[in-house]
Amino acid sequence: MEDADAILVSDLLPDPPATLQQLIEGGTELLAAVRAALIGATAPRHPLAEQAFASAVLAPPAVLAVGLNYAAHSSELGLKTDTAPTVFTLWPNSLTGHEQTTSWPRALSEAVDYEAELGVLIGTPAKDVAEKDALSHVWGYTVVNDITARNVQFAEAQWSRCKSFDGFTPTGPFVVTADEIADPQDLHIWTVVDGHTVQDATTGQMVRSVATLIAHLSQSLTLLPGTLISTGSPGGAGYSRDPQIFLRDRSTVTVGIDGIGELTTHCRIIG
Repeated sequence: MEDADAILVSDLLPDPPATLQQLIEGGTELLAAVRAALIGATAPRHPLAEQAFASAVLAPPAVLAVGLNYAAHSSELGLKTDTAPTVFTLWPNSLTGHEQTTSWPRALSEAVDYEAELGVLIGTPAKDVAEKDALSHVWGYTVVNDITARNVQFAEAQWSRCKSFDGFTPTGPFVVTADEIADPQDLHIWTVVDGHTVQDATTGQMVRSVATLIAHLSQSLTLLPGTLISTGSPGGAGYSRDPQIFLRDRSTVTVGIDGIGELTTHCRIIG
């Protein structure tokens, strides 16, 4: 990515979408217009190394997270994978971007963990969709680090707060459109903490596929365009290691998915 560059949508269209959410809401016509404008484009190119990254999604209609969706992860936490998916929400204050710094008070947690996850962005409203049709509602995919305060997670009956501290949901740095991913269940997913690989798996190890999750979620709510679904993390969490590995002051954690990107977060502990 060091030598990569980008063309701004604002240099391609006279009335461009200002955010990814607007691009998604513009549907297939707007995406087609962007792609058509790229053909033979002479717009300036901007080195990515000179850019700062925000969260891949800024104001999604919802951020839905799925827990215990890899057998290795649920067993290492000593938790049972239920007959239905474990679903919770992540709060918008937790969203942050690539190469940003996430900080938290030492008094709240010294047991903060990493979780590499495949993020799925909904493109068209999905309600009561069949599993065979579910992927047709996907706009694209991104990388999510579902950072978790384990002491809070195991002290409370719900999981939203332990995973929604400020900056606990880095996403990005890129979103790739659905047509760029031939099979969301055939992706290498991994995590490196302070130079050591701690998660190394494939999305094929999910208990429930992306299509299954979308179909299930759409039974009880309409998945609106821009909704982000974080699909669970594979085994290798720091909580379950011997000795345990938690994110420390000045730790650097990179989670990645081949074909989508690498997402880096810098950590600071306050106090």
